[in-house]
Amino acid sequence: MAGRGRPRSFDREVALTRAMETFWLRGYETASMAELTTAMGINSPSLYAAFGSKEQLFREAVELYNAVEGAPIERALTEEPTAYGALAAVLRWNARAFTGRDRPTGCLVVLSAVNTGDEAVRRCLAEIRAAGIDGFRDRLERGVREGDLPPDTDTATAARFYTAVVQGMAVQARDGAGRDELERMAERALAAWSAVTGGPAPEAPEPPRATAPLVALPTGRRPAG
Repeated sequence: MAGRGRPRSFDREVALTRAMETFWLRGYETASMAELTTAMGINSPSLYAAFGSKEQLFREAVELYNAVEGAPIERALTEEPTAYGALAAVLRWNARAFTGRDRPTGCLVVLSAVNTGDEAVRRCLAEIRAAGIDGFRDRLERGVREGDLPPDTDTATAARFYTAVVQGMAVQARDGAGRDELERMAERALAAWSAVTGGPAPEAPEPPRATAPLVALPTGRRPAG
């Protein structure tokens, strides 16, 4: 009777988190297998045995990223009582998240798309970004149904506008912009609310508030870059 084989000598969740950090910092194509295995603390055979391929590892890393980083965004879109409040919470949270300490700056999904030539990976990232636009649009359409936005609001264009702001913030963060600078970008985008949505702007700017604490990455480490 064949044996069960040797058990894994590493924690798969920790290894995946370190791979996520490496892809986040380096991007899909520029993250080499040597960098990945070093960050994950495993050898190449173990990586392939556990994850199948670099592409599959990346897909799992993106799923983990979305689960960790996307939770506060989903909560804001669901729980904030107005469309303005929801989008404001998302932009303000991203200003903090994209510039958090002890973690790569910017957004894994946005930044990985910049230097990826692999068609399958590009499609995967495009689908995730499209889902983000859909999430904004769904919240804006809810605002129309609930009466805090006019019936003729162009929710598709408004969703793309605020998505473009978030993506621009991610790139600016990677280029060195700090939290204060991203917060000012967010506030200027929110000041355009009436022009973008046709809805009434708040009488006074709402002060930034935390919708959720920043989620610490389980390893507490950044990969060597």
